[in-house]
Amino acid sequence: MTYSPEVRERLETDAKEIMNRYPRPRSALLPMLHLVQSVDGYISDAGQEFCAEMLGLSKAEVVGVATFYTMYKREPAGEYNVGVCTNTLCAIMGGDQIWDELSEHTGVGHDETTPDGKVTLERLECNAACDFAPVMMVNWEFFDNQTPESARQLVDDLRADKEVSPTRGPKRLCTFKEASRILAGFPDGQAGDGPSAAGPSLEGLKVAKANGWEAPKPGEQTEGGDAS
Repeated sequence: MTYSPEVRERLETDAKEIMNRYPRPRSALLPMLHLVQSVDGYISDAGQEFCAEMLGLSKAEVVGVATFYTMYKREPAGEYNVGVCTNTLCAIMGGDQIWDELSEHTGVGHDETTPDGKVTLERLECNAACDFAPVMMVNWEFFDNQTPESARQLVDDLRADKEVSPTRGPKRLCTFKEASRILAGFPDGQAGDGPSAAGPSLEGLKVAKANGWEAPKPGEQTEGGDAS
């Protein structure tokens, strides 16, 4: 696989913009991998070679990084990357059951894609959204307080091209390629859209305010320990 002249020109323009953000070109590798993934839908051989050429790295160095992080796909990914958190709290709140039923419902397992190319399933580690457990993510947007029934409906709607909105964040759900471009450092203008932290996320703050608690100031002695 090689890039057409038009795609190559566009990639080079974006790559140079990314590289200009860093004092050393090789520091741009992570966003560059997201960039080629936004074109190919995964980290292709051509994408690896492009990154190596632009950044003055060996292909082995690029492959070593691309295969370390789970956000970089080694095979063509679906239009929607559906992640189910199965870490401790989400698991005991129903995440394991959601995963099992969703995998059976779609007929695919971890990092596998449905035959129509719409959905890739992934078992996720903690999404840092334990207050809304069990949580799923679609292209890194939150879908909170899920059940096996709502999870199946979500995936069915995605495969049927129905409009789906995250629980928090922008109303329009971007595709996996679009999400990869955003992660490469090219915002889509939706970052401030939609609701953000609310409800359970703010309960601790409410309790602290009701009790007059404040965070210790730098250098203050903390109960049961030395100042840090």
